[in-house]
Amino acid sequence: MSSTNYAYLSNYAIYSAMVLFTIAFFAHAVEVAFSVRNLDEKTKFDFTRTKRSGNLGTVMMVLAFIFLFAGVIFRGVSAHRVPWGNMYEFSITGALAFTGAYIYALWKYKIRWLGLPVALAVLLTLGTAITLLYRPSAPLVPALKSTWLAIHVSAAIISGGVFLLANCIAATYLILDRYESKGGRPEWARKLPTLDVLDQLTYRLVAFVFPLWTFAVIAGAIWAESAWGRYWGWDPKETWAFITWVAYAAYLHARVTIGWRGRKAAWLCLFAGSTFLFNYVYVNVWGTGRHTYSGL
Repeated sequence: MSSTNYAYLSNYAIYSAMVLFTIAFFAHAVEVAFSVRNLDEKTKFDFTRTKRSGNLGTVMMVLAFIFLFAGVIFRGVSAHRVPWGNMYEFSITGALAFTGAYIYALWKYKIRWLGLPVALAVLLTLGTAITLLYRPSAPLVPALKSTWLAIHVSAAIISGGVFLLANCIAATYLILDRYESKGGRPEWARKLPTLDVLDQLTYRLVAFVFPLWTFAVIAGAIWAESAWGRYWGWDPKETWAFITWVAYAAYLHARVTIGWRGRKAAWLCLFAGSTFLFNYVYVNVWGTGRHTYSGL
């Protein structure tokens, strides 16, 4: 099979994944919207009424992950390399990592309540990728032709997916904390976990993946020495990767040493996540330096 055929297969797999993510989004939306019941003149949520819809959403998310995984693999085969050479490829692989992190956390911590925002976020990412960022398969630029590409970039992408999932949970914490500080949660949020559970889950995800992000930064420095003869040059992407490392290190340090919990910790987690997104979007697309491989 030719490279062109594999490229078409990649596109079809990604379009199929988007269809499945859309079904998952609507299934989870139905799960929430039609779980309302009226009992003793008090509106309450009964998720047992929409269990099938929730299960359908979960199945669609898993199938979408499989199709998206196939799309990433076919993209790499079509280009005869790992599929991380431009922003389009970064985006589809990042969406894959984000979905994988959600599915793992769903199995481990039972967080199906995040299915709706996760499906929406992945759809927005893939929609942007195929409409604004898409570039045909092409050889790597010289600086990326290294075995360190697979090592460094895979670690960074997996880390980013877990970091962003932790940020979603931290944002949920802040929203619910604001409601509770004003007198109580709205009905739609009563079935969501307690603030303590959300706070602890955010911490566990960040603590779990932080060593991998540390490895990604170190691997990047080793690669830079191999490619350019220096370990560190304060290139914009290097600088922001280090800022992200410091921000998440500060989050972990604040929790372990000075006991930061709750609102302060959630805001610090969101700040750290915003530095990662700034590096991923702004520096890749509009930044200057040796790490601008967006292909745009």
